[in-house]
Amino acid sequence: MTRVVAVQMTSGPRVPANLDAAERQIAAAAAAGAQLVVLPENFALMPLTDAARMAAAEQDGQGPIQDFLSAQARQHRVWLVGGTIPIVAPAAHKIRAACLLFNDQGERVARYDKIHLFDVQLDNGERYHESNNFEPGDAVVVVDTPGGKLGLAVCYDLRFPELFRRLLDQGAELVAVPAAFTAHTGEAHWEVLVRARAIENLCYVIASAQHGRHANGRETHGDSMIVGPWGDVLARLAHGTGYVMADCDRARLQSVRKSLPSIQHRRLRCAGRTSVAGGKDAGSDLA
Repeated sequence: MTRVVAVQMTSGPRVPANLDAAERQIAAAAAAGAQLVVLPENFALMPLTDAARMAAAEQDGQGPIQDFLSAQARQHRVWLVGGTIPIVAPAAHKIRAACLLFNDQGERVARYDKIHLFDVQLDNGERYHESNNFEPGDAVVVVDTPGGKLGLAVCYDLRFPELFRRLLDQGAELVAVPAAFTAHTGEAHWEVLVRARAIENLCYVIASAQHGRHANGRETHGDSMIVGPWGDVLARLAHGTGYVMADCDRARLQSVRKSLPSIQHRRLRCAGRTSVAGGKDAGSDLA
């Protein structure tokens, strides 16, 4: 049994203020017995401009946001999924949306770079073009943790079930999904997508979200939730800031997979290589 937490935030343009808010939630969750804590996408920065985001980007392995995540995991003895933070990309003038995982000793054990970028023009007039500033990742990441094999995905990734099948093929039993769904798309699709990914793959999904009106004018949906392998919502926080907590029972997961063995009944497979990832900065090629 592993006690997991999804943190919900309304992050703004000031990194120190956002880190302070995250620290309060991590500390409270740890005091309540959390063993794995998931922060939302963009937890450390919801910038006013693209230039501000680029200016806050850190080199891989060093920087105040990465130091914060390591220190929090070590101090509170939790495994910590660090939402996403901007990391300098190989491509010039681009960054990666990196989701970093730290163990309870404060050691970084994995990095997942968001693969699917949100380039859309919504019917309510909102426009997003993440590929203007972000470079997509190309590796699927699953890591051994004390609570089971943990897969990592981010926000828009929820709309691509083939990614979650790749996570499943690498043994994922839990999937952490830091997110910042828009209010418009979240109202329509957030819950159904989170629950569908859990049902399809008979796994736990820990979905941590941004919520509310941000200083840059963006409005996010919230509704952070933890969903079980039967698709049942174990805990949720529809509005505001805070966290939700639930126990992920590996025995229950195995029981569900045995009683409804749909994973074994698959007839079509994703193309490409699969391998179970573990150890420092675990990942595999998205072939």
